[in-house]
Amino acid sequence: MSDVINQAVEALNAKLGGEGFDGSVKVEIAGEGALIVDSNGARAGDDDADCTLSADAETFQGMMDGSVNPTSAFMTGQLSVDGDMGAAMKLGTLLS
Repeated sequence: MSDVINQAVEALNAKLGGEGFDGSVKVEIAGEGALIVDSNGARAGDDDADCTLSADAETFQGMMDGSVNPTSAFMTGQLSVDGDMGAAMKLGTLLS
């Protein structure tokens, strides 16, 4: 398991505050692996989800620390979204 995925899981669970997420989103980080955010919180995994977000590690880390706006990343092609855009937007709100 990559350090980037492990750190992302910890950060997302902290942002969720012990709550689950309404829906399911898979985040694929190029060269690192994937994680799932769902009603159980965030965890490393490559399960099917309502929505899949794909980005490189630098973009995703920027979204996590607030230096990259998820909407801007999507609009500039740094972040791709496949599936339920509503779920992606909910996760984007959580990240910002």
